[in-house]
Amino acid sequence: MFNLKNLLYHIKQRRKRHKVLNLCKKLAVFCTISQNCANFANDMAVIKTRKKLVDVARQLFAKNGLENTTMNDIAQASGKGRRTLYTYFKSKEDIYWAVIEEELDIMSERMNAVASQKMEPEDKLVELIYTHLDCIKEAVQRNGNLRAEFFRNIVMVSKVRKNFDRNERNLFSSIMMEGVQSGRFVVESIPLVVDILHYCIKGLEIPYIYDRLSKGLPSGVSRGIVQKILHKALARNDRHVNYYL
Repeated sequence: MFNLKNLLYHIKQRRKRHKVLNLCKKLAVFCTISQNCANFANDMAVIKTRKKLVDVARQLFAKNGLENTTMNDIAQASGKGRRTLYTYFKSKEDIYWAVIEEELDIMSERMNAVASQKMEPEDKLVELIYTHLDCIKEAVQRNGNLRAEFFRNIVMVSKVRKNFDRNERNLFSSIMMEGVQSGRFVVESIPLVVDILHYCIKGLEIPYIYDRLSKGLPSGVSRGIVQKILHKALARNDRHVNYYL
């Protein structure tokens, strides 16, 4: 027998359950967002603390050198304590490599910025070469007494800079591909040419740091010569390039 009162009761109960269910869903979403925010805040705190430790270590290394800087020195100067320091780094050598990696990240950012500019491929290659050399010179000079350690550990530094080297080679490859596709370059093997260019620039780093490269030549003249060399090696013979000269 139809009972309106019972029907209304069941409808009311279903509405209550529906409201409770919706409330639970909203609460679950809120909890998820809160947890994500907490995780994000924690991640940011970790990044901030690590950066502070690296920055403080860089200053101490630059002032006193790697050998004359201790983990205690870094802990005291950072105000974070030994326990926090050892949570992030097992030794001062680990911090030293973190300093080098950060410098290489800065170099990569600057080179990526150059590669994203609108200019002819041969001009872009010249700018990348000088950006690379200027960046590494600035990094070595900025780090004071640490530069001696840099040269003493050049083999280990080369291992740490693998990501930077890979990024640089990729930039050279993409620019050369652009030049080939636009008809400005004639390159039979882009990987081989990239290897030659990459290792030539690495070989120029130390002479450039000590100002032994193009000594006495104005920067515009030396850049023009570098551009001419690249043009002769890569470009079509019937192409005209505006030199810095």
